[in-house]
Amino acid sequence: MRRLGPITLSFSLALSAAVAAENWPQWRGPQGQGISNEKDLPTEWAPDKNVAWKTAVPHGYSSPIVWGDRIYLTTAIEGETAPGVVPESVRIQQPHPESVGGDKKHTLKLLALDAKTGKIMWEQTAYEGAVFDARHRRSTFAGPTAITDGQMVYAYFGPEGLYAYDVKGTLAWKVIEKFHTLGLGTGTSPVLFENSVIIQRDQDEKTSVIVAYDKLTGRELWKTQRPIQISWSTPVLVNVGIRTELVTNGSENVIAYDAKTGKEVWRTKGVESNAIHTPLVGKGLVIVTAGYPAKRTIAIRPGDQPEGKRVAWEYAKGTGYVLSNILYNDRVYLSTDNGIITCLEAQTGAVVYEGGRPPKPTHFMGSAVAYNGLIAMTSEDGDTFLLKAGPKHEIVRTNTVDEPVYSSLALANGRVYIRGEKHLFAIGN
Repeated sequence: MRRLGPITLSFSLALSAAVAAENWPQWRGPQGQGISNEKDLPTEWAPDKNVAWKTAVPHGYSSPIVWGDRIYLTTAIEGETAPGVVPESVRIQQPHPESVGGDKKHTLKLLALDAKTGKIMWEQTAYEGAVFDARHRRSTFAGPTAITDGQMVYAYFGPEGLYAYDVKGTLAWKVIEKFHTLGLGTGTSPVLFENSVIIQRDQDEKTSVIVAYDKLTGRELWKTQRPIQISWSTPVLVNVGIRTELVTNGSENVIAYDAKTGKEVWRTKGVESNAIHTPLVGKGLVIVTAGYPAKRTIAIRPGDQPEGKRVAWEYAKGTGYVLSNILYNDRVYLSTDNGIITCLEAQTGAVVYEGGRPPKPTHFMGSAVAYNGLIAMTSEDGDTFLLKAGPKHEIVRTNTVDEPVYSSLALANGRVYIRGEKHLFAIGN
């Protein structure tokens, strides 16, 4: 792409809404990076210690989001067999051997809870009936995390639709566009930018799109085709001064779009693996990662760059399959599925340390979050290991809720919110 002339990058994450620091309004928090600036978040808890409340919630792996005194959460409840239903991946003869649930009826809901007490204030059924395609046995039909601007809440259920509710639970609009998921389910979460809600919908090289809808009406504002195979990644917004770029992870290519128009502005090499992780942003870079079948970390310069200068550095070890990584205090922390940590300098990719292990063997699906100099990694066993950010691998504390956890934590208003297999926990005063 032709360079527009020398510019000084005023580089920062573009907030998808004007959010207060204490809110956690979307997947991975205010800037989509898993970081909170709050200083009074709890660092110690147990089933009988520092738990403000716990509330039973139905199945789902989406993270809770928080705005003020409300928490929003999506759920998926599996029902009886739906006679005669054939999942789309089976119909097109591309079934996955680990697919389940495509022959069942499902109830997909959005819940609102009181953040002070944990009481469920309302719940709305977005969709009920047979689903268009199946899911992976370790996935869920409530995988994408909702998003809110404090006025509206947007819940996304893949082929079963995007739903917009006001904060009282009244449905404002819905958009349902059917697409196959190869029987693996949907992972990407919605992103808000100005007056639009944006979905990265990758299914195959011929039909993948990224699309923006008017957040008040659901009207399609723009739709751009993508030559990208199926992915589960959530895009990030990056302000490069001359525009806000929407940067998307992908196997074939990493592509950036003008967030206002959907026009492609640059592309570079992809991760050449299943694109699941959310890109990281910092130190003037966008860092994309993947963990299967190949392990990839690629640091990319956004904005207008001279030819051959787009990629800053690469690394080819240390990443897991599902969980996104984290960039905190100038360093990138990569994690395998077993929680083995590699620490890199974000600016250069130089290795700080490799092989940092959790105190006991375990497995992770939820992505790490960071606050107050700590990186919180929550395992499927429900243990949260607090890793001290810095040049040395040091686990300073292990906390537990004594319940399996497959979701990422939310940090808001002095509390840590943990979605367990059966309960939502509020940790803190």
